[in-house]
Amino acid sequence: MLSCKKDANSSGMANLEIRLTDAPANYDEINVEIIGVEIKGSAAGTLFMDVVPGIYNLLDLTGGIDTLIATAGIPAGKLQQIRLMLGQNNSIVVDGISYPLQTPSAMQSGLKLQVHKELVGGVSYSILLDFDAAQSIVELGNGQYSLKPVIRVIDEAISGSISGSVLPAMSSIPVTATNGSNAYSSFTDSTGFFLISGVPTGNYILTINPPAPLNSDTLNGVGVVAGQITNVGVIQL
Repeated sequence: MLSCKKDANSSGMANLEIRLTDAPANYDEINVEIIGVEIKGSAAGTLFMDVVPGIYNLLDLTGGIDTLIATAGIPAGKLQQIRLMLGQNNSIVVDGISYPLQTPSAMQSGLKLQVHKELVGGVSYSILLDFDAAQSIVELGNGQYSLKPVIRVIDEAISGSISGSVLPAMSSIPVTATNGSNAYSSFTDSTGFFLISGVPTGNYILTINPPAPLNSDTLNGVGVVAGQITNVGVIQL
């Protein structure tokens, strides 16, 4: 996998993905329509994520299976809330028969989930929405069912990053971190600063390739930990 990014403001941005999973329930299908995901943060304010809209059968997402429903790059800071917006095309299948799944109007304006997670710039995060289907379905009788979502929010950092600076300072010097066949790259800015974000946990070889007459430099054993920025300091070329 090769990742190459040039982003002068990458140190102030975090990458966020929202995934959906489910706990089992004694039904044939539980179908919910997701139409939007909105987040609120101390630095990001309120913004809509890039969502994968559609009707999701929650019972396809059991046994450790999950699916990506939204992504966004957001300013670093505290993520306070996720608002999950549902459409009207929700249904439940019981003994082979499909029934409309009544959804409170508040769910269409947004189900608010509290997070309060500090996001670090240059780090990628995954938030898993664990939809408890068994507790979320209310049987009203006479073949009527209502959806009152019970969702557990699980968050984790899924990568770290590598930062540092190069002297003499100049922009557009490529900096690459490699681990076996995996390589992650970025470029210095006009101050010589660089940040390689979205780097999985592991040990890397860092290579700086300036233009002639400057010589390339290599750092070995650069460790990366999920949720952290590894600062290699100033590299004199």
